[in-house]
Amino acid sequence: MRVIHAANELEPAGCKVCLGIGFFDGVHLGHQQVIRQTLTDARQHAAVGLVITFDQHPNVVVAPSRVPPLIYSLPRKLRAIEAMGADTLLLFHFDRAFSGQTGEAFVRGLARDLGHIQSICVGANFMFGHKRSGNVDLLRKLGAELRFAVHGMAAVSLDGRTVSSTRIREAIGAGDLDKASQMLGRAYSLAGTVVRGDGLGRQLGFPTANLDVASLALPPHGVYAVLAQAGGKTRRAVLSIGLRPTLRKPQPELRVEAHLIDFMGDLYGQELELVFVERLRPEEKFASLADLQQQIARDILKAQSKF
Repeated sequence: MRVIHAANELEPAGCKVCLGIGFFDGVHLGHQQVIRQTLTDARQHAAVGLVITFDQHPNVVVAPSRVPPLIYSLPRKLRAIEAMGADTLLLFHFDRAFSGQTGEAFVRGLARDLGHIQSICVGANFMFGHKRSGNVDLLRKLGAELRFAVHGMAAVSLDGRTVSSTRIREAIGAGDLDKASQMLGRAYSLAGTVVRGDGLGRQLGFPTANLDVASLALPPHGVYAVLAQAGGKTRRAVLSIGLRPTLRKPQPELRVEAHLIDFMGDLYGQELELVFVERLRPEEKFASLADLQQQIARDILKAQSKF
């Protein structure tokens, strides 16, 4: 999938374009409906199907105190969109200047830079632009003037409730990962860049990959059997999420660290994706590091029986 950062980078210039617009956190069933309709329109009209999204949640800029934890890292989100068959994605940097555009100015700017918009597809409740001045009604008004069709896709429901990123975050936080997976339309996973830890796992004989997940929604603290994906390979792993109470630190730090079974290698700086298989146990405080070491060995044996 080609990623561009400005509408005028699209090639060939002047071609018909069908747009699907959204933040798409999680690329869940509702988002998939928007993207699928965009690509269907593009095939029907011999147009380019262009997915438009943003590099950070708008609240980072407009409401910093209300930034939700994200379901997916940006690289994971882009991979999910690419997996749906999107060929081109326009990734806008959402900053203060960008947030100052009205909804109308945003659409007119796209029309100016893209040339021929054939259709725009969004969720029925999608709002955009400064002070949320843009919505489906505005798109239809501009579509009548600028001659593009508008699809405001109805929400998808599961168990009688609307599928939304908020609902998925709630399911993740409650540990209902099966429900989260159903709403995502794929197995729930957690992805982040591998960063350096304090080397405790290696000292105990079980080296771990520590993930930077500072902005992401997390399942409850505990130990999980997971499948670790990096560099195009999948390996069995045990994941620990928690504050490591056995260390008795006065200011414990949250750690998300995975031990990849039968793997020796350097993953620093790489993105590691962890697909959850089963929760093995809650986080526990042990009397000594030796006791913790023995429990980790038992966790690995138990995890191996889950694959």
